[in-house]
Amino acid sequence: MRAIWNGAIGFGLVNIPIKLYSATDSSTLDLDMLDSKDLSNIRFKRVNEKTGKEVGWENIVKGYKIEDKYIVLEDKDFEAASPEKSKILSINQFVKESEVDTALFETPYFLEPQKNGESAYKLLLKSLIKTKMAGLGSFVLRDREILCLIRPYENKILMVNRMRYPEEMRAYEDLKIPTGSAPKPAELKMAEQLIKSLATEFDPSKYKDTYNADLLKIIKQKAKGKKVKLAAVKETESKATDLMAMLKASLEKSKKKVG
Repeated sequence: MRAIWNGAIGFGLVNIPIKLYSATDSSTLDLDMLDSKDLSNIRFKRVNEKTGKEVGWENIVKGYKIEDKYIVLEDKDFEAASPEKSKILSINQFVKESEVDTALFETPYFLEPQKNGESAYKLLLKSLIKTKMAGLGSFVLRDREILCLIRPYENKILMVNRMRYPEEMRAYEDLKIPTGSAPKPAELKMAEQLIKSLATEFDPSKYKDTYNADLLKIIKQKAKGKKVKLAAVKETESKATDLMAMLKASLEKSKKKVG
């Protein structure tokens, strides 16, 4: 694993030197984009829109447009903006994790203590576990201020969950959300029974990404020259009057599984 950020957690007057690591890997197959004529790789180039010539990374700068004029930013300009947040992940408050809407969660990262930070790291970890709280804070990563939640992961390590800012969530008022009559009492009761019959403790190990495994099987079949058969998937359109019948059938099916 390679650290993507070095800094410290600001925990009151205590600074905990840490390293930040990505906690996830992509499970998707690495597919290349090819020219259908000769299967040559497609390459993307950084091209000057005026000259049409390719531009090397060493000659590319970042700029912000103000009144039809670009203001070019250098590395020191990014560092000058909130320099303390470039090196300190400050915990601003502690909250119950259940109070944070999961829609705000983005990327998870692991935190590893650096030299001389082990004791303070363990103190924060154990304190969060005991109080069942999480730390809400922010820091700068790759030229962007990150809102984040620091919490214990499997009671063994500190994890940072990158979060969306509330203003990044789109409004849903323009969507057609049903506002008609409430469900019938009998339908609601049966729906509750169905939910209870399927309720179990959450076990993430039960869930696997099967799509990529199935896709890999197709790739291997094609490599052997075999034709791929497409299974027909029938889409069913249900009427509103079918709701009670579907609930009954679903409940019977769940009972058979349990039995």
